[in-house]
Amino acid sequence: MTISELHAHLTTAPKSEIRFTLPDAELVPAHAHVTEVGRVDRVFLDCGGTLRRSSVCLLQVWVADDVGHRILAQKLGFILERATPLFSGEDLEVEVEYQARWISQFLITQVQHEGGSALLRLGIKQTDCLARDICLPAAEAGECGEGNCC
Repeated sequence: MTISELHAHLTTAPKSEIRFTLPDAELVPAHAHVTEVGRVDRVFLDCGGTLRRSSVCLLQVWVADDVGHRILAQKLGFILERATPLFSGEDLEVEVEYQARWISQFLITQVQHEGGSALLRLGIKQTDCLARDICLPAAEAGECGEGNCC
């Protein structure tokens, strides 16, 4: 989900409490804070030697001891608006960083409005080989070595 898509969902029900649903359907505690909205830029070399770039909008979600805390859709929308200069006019994909047992990043796959809450459903990110044309033929043939990633 992009920043503009998320913002549109937030403005349709501004008084809704934001809730995050993990991929296993477990709810993040209702008193979670969105402690950061940022832009994360990656510049990397894939296993085939191609230089690549990617950027996302990252929401960091943190759970503290103040169980009375709630964030409303209107407030999150305002925070996203204040962060606009970070995105340089790009409508980036939004990811959520959350720590349960360990820090993980999730995609926002859907926003559902239910009973006074805006449920942000989180999905699992997947790793992938970005140079399959180079890596997989060699790996399938069992030819690992110089120039082949295995």
